[in-house]
Amino acid sequence: MKKNIIFSAIALLMGALTACNNTPSFNVQGKITEASDKMLYFEQTGIENITALDSVKLNDTGEFHFKQESPNAPDFYRLRIDNKIINFAVDSTENIEINANLANFSTGYDIKGSDNNTRIKELVLLQAELQARINQWEKSGMPVGIFQDSLTNAINAYKNTVKRNYIFAMPYVTSSYFALFQEVNGFMIFEPLVDKEDLKCFAAVATSMNNRYPHADRSRNLYNMVIKGMKNARQTETQPLDIPENKIQEAGLIDVPLKDIEGKTHHLTDLKGKVVVLEFTAYQSATSGAHNLALREIYNKYAPKGLEVYQVSLDTDEHFWKTAADNLPWICVRDPQGPYSSFATIYGLTELPTAFLINRENELCVRIDKNSNLEQEIKKLL
Repeated sequence: MKKNIIFSAIALLMGALTACNNTPSFNVQGKITEASDKMLYFEQTGIENITALDSVKLNDTGEFHFKQESPNAPDFYRLRIDNKIINFAVDSTENIEINANLANFSTGYDIKGSDNNTRIKELVLLQAELQARINQWEKSGMPVGIFQDSLTNAINAYKNTVKRNYIFAMPYVTSSYFALFQEVNGFMIFEPLVDKEDLKCFAAVATSMNNRYPHADRSRNLYNMVIKGMKNARQTETQPLDIPENKIQEAGLIDVPLKDIEGKTHHLTDLKGKVVVLEFTAYQSATSGAHNLALREIYNKYAPKGLEVYQVSLDTDEHFWKTAADNLPWICVRDPQGPYSSFATIYGLTELPTAFLINRENELCVRIDKNSNLEQEIKKLL
């Protein structure tokens, strides 16, 4: 009797082990040269956070091998050494081989086992080239207007290339999803909440993913972003121009009473006596970092002469806004209505950023567009 019990227990254990061995999995292996004694981390790139899966201390050969249970839907992973990262995607049960040298780990790697990951590497290189050009322009000391034009043209050219060759060419693959969330200067290149053309890119990938993986978290997240972007677009198109009387001051200036990151309410009309740059922006825009860098130079130069900047954020993410605005020297407030803001309609915004100049008498004087020389217009009013 005891023998039968023992044999039954062994059979169950063997069955369990066999079941574990039959669990679908994928492998990531390869070699990292000139990285002896470095820690190599294998991580999952989630929608909201990064999850550590495994790690290994590299020896003189630099060889590594990670094995992980296959995801239920395509997902993203990365290898990391210090702050250097290689991004890749896994659809199912691939055997992925990655070889790299520590010196150019993030861009000079070789990846095999997935055509999709080859496309992701191409996108990484394109983004790195764009970021390098922007970094060079920021250090060049070129005039603000030329810098802004160069930045806008470079980003638009990048978008057109990626749309044509990746997103619309194959919206159903993970490389297209990856392209949607690329960044420069820490801000998204494609902005579905403020740009209708960018929204079309998100919609194309969302439709494909929703058809193939309707229950995947990434599919639902992407779909929700598209719905939100469509609502924003409809709101902008249909909202009537209705200016509340209590927002119109005797001076003819429409007040913008909003709170800063400390919760203190600021009034635009309280700045009478100063020349004011009233700007509506989104810190999550791809160009925001560079734009604020250029604006800071102007502010530092003319603030002692009576210039103030009243910057209104339409970011939907309050925490992101607070973090981005924390070190800016001017007045930073946020409209919690975001793109639905009544002020966006009142001031006739069609794009972000949009700026206006207000003279010392609290009168709205100039609307700044891409052809305006902000510094020259400020000097006229000072």
